[in-house]
Amino acid sequence: MESVATALRVPLPKTAAEAKAARLDGFQDDSLIMAFVLPTGEVDGFVAGLKPEQPLRLREQPLAASTNKSAPFSQLGLADPDLLAGVRESQVCAPCAGDLNWLQVAVARVDERTSRVYLRGVD
Repeated sequence: MESVATALRVPLPKTAAEAKAARLDGFQDDSLIMAFVLPTGEVDGFVAGLKPEQPLRLREQPLAASTNKSAPFSQLGLADPDLLAGVRESQVCAPCAGDLNWLQVAVARVDERTSRVYLRGVD
């Protein structure tokens, strides 16, 4: 978990629960994925701290399954945010400082009080 958070340059919030992370080896580039649950009231502040290129935008419908054949978050036992409805998402950086090529954030409600934050980067 810590090595992925360091590579993504994203500190895990102290209030994060159910944190999971992985490095997925690719042919040319490796993917770094991290997901955790935060109280919904803390999500916007966390995302603002990432300084995304654009504000989070709402995607009301799941993406077509054909656009994401790998569903990387399923390897963590999680529903992939591309396959969920009502997800807020944004590009954080592309290119990013350091070894990271790009970083994306997505947020999906878990219940009335919590939301899951998904981070995916490529190095």
